[in-house]
Amino acid sequence: MKIGCPKEIKPQEFRVGLTPNAAHEAIAHGHQVLVETGAGTGSGFDDADYVTAGAQIIATAEEIFATADMIVKVKEPQAGERKMLREGQLLFTYLHLAPDPDQTADLLASGCTAIAYETVTDAAGGLPLLAPMSEVAGRLAPQVGAWTLQKANGGRGVLMGGVPGVGPAKVVVIGGGVVGTHAARIASGMGADVTVLDRSLTRLKYLDDVFGGTFKNQFSTPGSTAELVSQADMVIGAVLIPGAAAPKLVSREMLKTMKPGAALVDVAIDQGGCFETSHATTHADPIYEVDGIMHYCVANMPGAVARTSTIALTNATLPFLLALADKGWRQACADDAHLLNGLNVHAGRLTNYAVGKALGINVLSPALALKS
Repeated sequence: MKIGCPKEIKPQEFRVGLTPNAAHEAIAHGHQVLVETGAGTGSGFDDADYVTAGAQIIATAEEIFATADMIVKVKEPQAGERKMLREGQLLFTYLHLAPDPDQTADLLASGCTAIAYETVTDAAGGLPLLAPMSEVAGRLAPQVGAWTLQKANGGRGVLMGGVPGVGPAKVVVIGGGVVGTHAARIASGMGADVTVLDRSLTRLKYLDDVFGGTFKNQFSTPGSTAELVSQADMVIGAVLIPGAAAPKLVSREMLKTMKPGAALVDVAIDQGGCFETSHATTHADPIYEVDGIMHYCVANMPGAVARTSTIALTNATLPFLLALADKGWRQACADDAHLLNGLNVHAGRLTNYAVGKALGINVLSPALALKS
């Protein structure tokens, strides 16, 4: 199979879909790897590294899209890239379709088959291709939130850990999953007073058993959320419903109860955001203010630490990529129901129920898509 890896073109996206080591493995399996020139530079990989691995360097993305059987990326294809996708081509990347009707329409029109990293599952009910970036984003959230809190950036001017005689920042993390757990660990390590909100008592018991004394946790209700948000210096939104749009858990009305200059960090922005006032920003212009509250809503947070993120992501995606390349997508998905859960689009039909519900589009069963 010809595997194509174009350079990411989303603003300030420095990750790359394949490391040289991953390219070497695919080539060892008998496949041809085409990498756009400069694709790995942002992650610290030169063209020469890919050549040493056995890959072919291609001058333009257009040539890669025109010749590759499978396109491997990090972020969702941008409008210009979507025009280059073709019928029967396999796309393997993050998609986050639920809040993105334009991308969904373009993928359906292209006739391609698209498997989304974020909806591939595992036997434990987890999301193995989302988890590495959730870990990175969770660990970044307190770091960027602390920067947002600085007075020069419009924040309250509060130090996360305080100093002797001055209390620490109060941080509320909404969601106790992978993102929330990592965010709480880092925020606590910075010395903040941290509370994690979640609606699963099982998860709260786990957090208490493992991290009891490191940070607090509380059962999430509209009332408890509103109370803690009003007291917070920083709120980190870490809620995920696989494949679906994120629920809006902090309303604009609630902003009026918050301390002026408090910071909201919306890690769920890829899925539409969990704050009513959220809209996607970039690393070049990451924050904005609404009603005196500072919002950090960068849609590709892990891109800020591109080398760490690229290696972590490829560690997770490589086994699935090899299965798709070795067997073809139909047989690979037939053999692995968890990979089949990643199928979002095939031959002009949507194949993910959560996305279909969010966008009001009829869905073809993934099992039927295998036969079409």
